[in-house]
Amino acid sequence: MSKEKNTIQEGRVLNKKDIWRAMRRHYLAISTYNYDSGFAATLVWELFPALSKIYKDDPDGLQASIDNQFKFYNCNPWMSPIITGATLAVEEKGKTKSLQAVQDLKTALMGPFSGIGDALIWVLFPTVLGAIAASMGKHGNSIGMWIYFAVYVLFFFLRSFLYKVGYESGATLMTSMSDKLSALTDAVSVLGIAVIGAIVPSTVNFKLALKFSQAGVSLTGQQILDQIMPGLLPVLLTGLLYWMLKKGRKMTTLILMVIVIAMIGAALGIFKA
Repeated sequence: MSKEKNTIQEGRVLNKKDIWRAMRRHYLAISTYNYDSGFAATLVWELFPALSKIYKDDPDGLQASIDNQFKFYNCNPWMSPIITGATLAVEEKGKTKSLQAVQDLKTALMGPFSGIGDALIWVLFPTVLGAIAASMGKHGNSIGMWIYFAVYVLFFFLRSFLYKVGYESGATLMTSMSDKLSALTDAVSVLGIAVIGAIVPSTVNFKLALKFSQAGVSLTGQQILDQIMPGLLPVLLTGLLYWMLKKGRKMTTLILMVIVIAMIGAALGIFKA
């Protein structure tokens, strides 16, 4: 009873039981992926009980929240709890007024956090610990294998702690900036736009292979475009695909279209890797 009172006094709707329930669902939700919305569909399943409690007397708000959560989301499973925990706290405080901030926060953090999780947990630790385990195993010592297993289990359950860290961080942020929600939304929006702007030219590989020669001077089409604006083609391609998505085109159709155009362009010498 006292715990519930403390929750109400702090201005929160959710309690520890709700957060742990979302965390337990996270272990299943983060394992299902599709190319249209990433982990978004299962993220809705993960957060639905908590969102239902937040919007207990507001079915329209709950629907708006679910629609917002269905937007594309993809993050390293070990780092994702920090983001989803934080966004849950933000939405608990701001409700429908914070939906844009929730989406911008996910957009801004899922890329950098995935980079950290992929580099450390999916590459560095398995490589180092696997090499140690293999080396020890060659000499008949199984301790390295058990160390590998123990560290993996530790990382697995660490995700529960990170979920709580994310939620508490988001709750603290919203408490300290409760009167500045619009400023927070604007700041996170700018951060999200900056991250997406940096991702596009660095991850979308779209270059021209055409060459032009005049009076002994040879230039490639890509050099000319880079002088006009570096990363121009990746930006145009991303903008075109985004516009087509808004027009209702399916993600699988766009993927196949890009593959076909890339293959034809490379065969004709128009595009290069």
